Amino acid sequence: MKRDIVRVGLLGMGTVGTGVMRILDDNAENITRKIGCPLRIEKILVRDLSKTRRLSVDSALFTTDVADILDNPNIDIVVELMGGERPAKEYILEAMRKGKHVVTANKDVVAKYGKELFETAEKYHIDLLFEASVGGGIPIIRPLKQCLAANKIQEIIGIVNGTTNYMLTKMSQEGCDFDSVLKEAQAKGYAESDPTADVGGLDAARKIAILASIAFGTRVSVDDVYVEGITNITPEDIAYAKELGFVIKLLGIAKEVNGEVEVRVHPAFIPQTHPLAAVNDVFNAIFVKGDAVGEAMFYGRGAGEMPTASAVTADVIDVARDIVHGVSSRILCTCFVTKPIRSMEEVPSSFYIRLLALDRPGVLAVIAGAFGSHGVSLQSVIQKRKVNSDAEVVLVTNAVAEKNMRNALRMIELGDVVREIGSVIRVEGGNLE
Repeated sequence: MKRDIVRVGLLGMGTVGTGVMRILDDNAENITRKIGCPLRIEKILVRDLSKTRRLSVDSALFTTDVADILDNPNIDIVVELMGGERPAKEYILEAMRKGKHVVTANKDVVAKYGKELFETAEKYHIDLLFEASVGGGIPIIRPLKQCLAANKIQEIIGIVNGTTNYMLTKMSQEGCDFDSVLKEAQAKGYAESDPTADVGGLDAARKIAILASIAFGTRVSVDDVYVEGITNITPEDIAYAKELGFVIKLLGIAKEVNGEVEVRVHPAFIPQTHPLAAVNDVFNAIFVKGDAVGEAMFYGRGAGEMPTASAVTADVIDVARDIVHGVSSRILCTCFVTKPIRSMEEVPSSFYIRLLALDRPGVLAVIAGAFGSHGVSLQSVIQKRKVNSDAEVVLVTNAVAEKNMRNALRMIELGDVVREIGSVIRVEGGNLE
C-alpha cells in the first residue's frame, strides 16, 4: 500500500533544527516530488515552550516530553539535533528499538558509540544516517560508503574544523596572534565561549574517527586518535612557514599502512601548492586517496545552519523515499574487520622545530649531534635573528619516526646549549624545494 505521507519527529529546534524547518518549508513541493509523497513534521522536542523562536512554527508541534515522539506510532523518522552525548545517545537507541529510522548530525555520539548504534540499527532493521556529522554540508559519508566503495582507501587528509581554519587563516594573512584572533572568532560566532573542543583538536578528532572507520572498514573510536590543537601556534611559526613555502593547517589525518590504521589530528606545515593550502576561512575540505580513483577532494562549508541542515534534510529524504517505496537502500555498518591502531611513536614525519639556543660557536654542531645520535637527519637549518642574547634557530628534518624525534628533543632539553624549544610542528604532503 502506497504511503500518502511520511511523518517526522524532531529532537531539537536550535540552529540546525531551524534550518531543517526552513528547507522543508521553502522546498516542500520539490521534496514531495523526490520522495513521492509529502513530509510532515509531527512533533518537535524543545526545552522551553515559551522561548521566542526565529521561525514561525505552530506551537502545537512543540513538546517537552520526548515520549510524545518516541512512543508515537505514527512517527516514521526521528531526527536528532540536540548535540552532546547524553541524552542524545539514549534517545537515538530508544527510537531505533521502537522501529523508527534515525537521522543525526551528532558527531560526538557517532564517533564514540558507533558500534552500539550500528548493532542496534541492524538488529531492528533500521536506517541510521549521519551525513551531517562530518563536514556540514559537504557530502563525504555517502561518497565513502557508495561512490568510492570500489576503492581501497589509502589515506584521508582533511581540514574538518572551520573555527581553527578561520583562526589560522587570519593569523597567516594578517599576522594576528592566537589570543586576538580567538576573541574575533568568538565575536563572530565561529568559536564557542569555551573553545576547547575546537582549538584543542577534539572536534576534528571525532570527525576523523568517523571517516577512518568508514574508509578502512574497522571501528576507530575518538579515543584512538592522537590529538594536538593549535594553541601553541605563534606568528613566528606562521612567518617561517611562509618563508619556507608552506602554510599551517590543523589537519585530520587517517592512513592505512601495512594493515595498521594511523589516525591523528595536529597542526601541520603543508606546501603552498597542496590543494588543502588554498582552503581558507571557515571552509572545510577533505582530501581522499584511493587505489582506483586516485585523488579526490570534497570542499565546502563545514558548519552553519543551512549547510548542515542541507545534509540532514537529504538524509531524511533518502529514508522517506525508501519508506514510500517499501525498499531499503541502507548501507549497514562497514566496519567488517578489526585492524590495529598504529602507535604514534611509529608514525614517520618530517618536523619543523623552532628553538632558542646560546649564541656561541659550536652550538649548532651540538644540536645536530643530538639529532644525529637518534637517527634524525636535518634537511634545513636557519638562523636569522636574536631574541635577547639568544639565537633563534629553525630546523626542518627529513622523515623520522615520532619516537626518534621525541628522544632527540629530550636529549636536547637535558643539555646546556638550548634554552627553550618553542615549537615542534609536523610537515605533511611534501618537503622543501
